[in-house]
Amino acid sequence: MLRVVFDTNVYISAFISPGCKAEEAYLLAVGGVVNLYTSVAILTETARKLREKFLWGDDNITAALKHIGKVATVLKPIIRLDILADVPDNRVLECAKEADANLIVSGDRHLLDLKEYEGIGITGIAGFLYSFRK
Repeated sequence: MLRVVFDTNVYISAFISPGCKAEEAYLLAVGGVVNLYTSVAILTETARKLREKFLWGDDNITAALKHIGKVATVLKPIIRLDILADVPDNRVLECAKEADANLIVSGDRHLLDLKEYEGIGITGIAGFLYSFRK
């Protein structure tokens, strides 16, 4: 089964825009179609953005993170990477490496521009979903 890491922006879009492509991607993980992996750093960044950018309250943030924690395997990567200028992007790469992921799904241009990292593909949400459409 495909081992996938979602970037923070995928989780945020899935939770703030019901019916969007990010939610469709997240529901593939909820349904067990893919194995989803995340990390404490990705969850922390997701919480921070939901609070600061979208003004979510603590109860809603906690509920969202608990849901992700039930769907995804939460890792604490031991490796530290410093490849991209944006620190949270490096945390995504670390998680993918630790998970031995096949794919990173992101809307972040810096990650998407890499196209792959050490054999781990990097794609946008639309590209990810395309592979599941018949």
